[in-house]
Amino acid sequence: MWYLLPSIFLGWSLGANDAANVFGPTIASGLIPHKPAMIFGSLFVVLGALLGGSKCLMNVSSITTGLVLDSALAVFSAALTVTIMTLLKFPVSTSQAVFGGIVGTNIFRLGLVNVNWTPMLKFVVVWVLTPTGAAVISFFLYKFLAIVFRRIKSVQIQDRFITVGSWLVGFYGCYALGANNVANVTGALVGNMLSVTQAALIGGLCIGLGMITFSRGVVMTVGKNIVALDHFSGMIAVLAQAITVWIYSLVGIPVSSSQAIVGAVIGLGYAKGAKLSNRRTVVNIVLAWVATPLVAGLISYILCLGMKSWF
Repeated sequence: MWYLLPSIFLGWSLGANDAANVFGPTIASGLIPHKPAMIFGSLFVVLGALLGGSKCLMNVSSITTGLVLDSALAVFSAALTVTIMTLLKFPVSTSQAVFGGIVGTNIFRLGLVNVNWTPMLKFVVVWVLTPTGAAVISFFLYKFLAIVFRRIKSVQIQDRFITVGSWLVGFYGCYALGANNVANVTGALVGNMLSVTQAALIGGLCIGLGMITFSRGVVMTVGKNIVALDHFSGMIAVLAQAITVWIYSLVGIPVSSSQAIVGAVIGLGYAKGAKLSNRRTVVNIVLAWVATPLVAGLISYILCLGMKSWF
């Protein structure tokens, strides 16, 4: 049970941080109320984890040292890092935090030279591809769907389309989040403590709890402080993010939904010809992305040193 507590903590902090990536634009614009979105969205997170999370779970477990203690310390380091960033209202990458925590324990056990970096390279590559791909998807989605939307003559039908579409897209985003990011929560414990099904259920439930209890701050950062979005644009941004994350779920690589939504929002801004509403916010978010794996890795390495000295 003690080894499982860090994963519970991380799942909660992931849900609190990454709920913004699914509902941030639509909640911040006032289209969807926060609490109902979090409650119903958490159900789809659990479904996504159970039905589509196995590939990512197995991939994360493959880069750990195989020791339960190391896995727990890596996850705890990631959870602590994500919680700090959430308190600072930065949408960060839980995938990067977990990766950093695992690398920290690997370096402690094997040494910097002896760590097998090859299987980890694909994780690093997608850190660049995720926001870039989401920006491209959102750009072309907006260009296409805007043409379709403008052909709807009735204002009432337009409003109904946006409202229903935003809920459906949000649920799809939650499903993709659960399928992809549950590996960040419990993937390190698969094989040495939990089965895939157990890991998916526990991770999904913890993410849902974080969404419900502590997500409002980051939701507003993502929804308001990057590019000002109308209701239609917010729906497109979430759809682009969800598609991006779901694609990587099918491949089996856990990625950052935070990076995906930020890339989607920026791509959408270019599609509309809009300027960034706060360049400083974007710069701070990118700096937080860079710092996240470094901080998590340092914390996990220090914790390993502490455990060795204590025991």
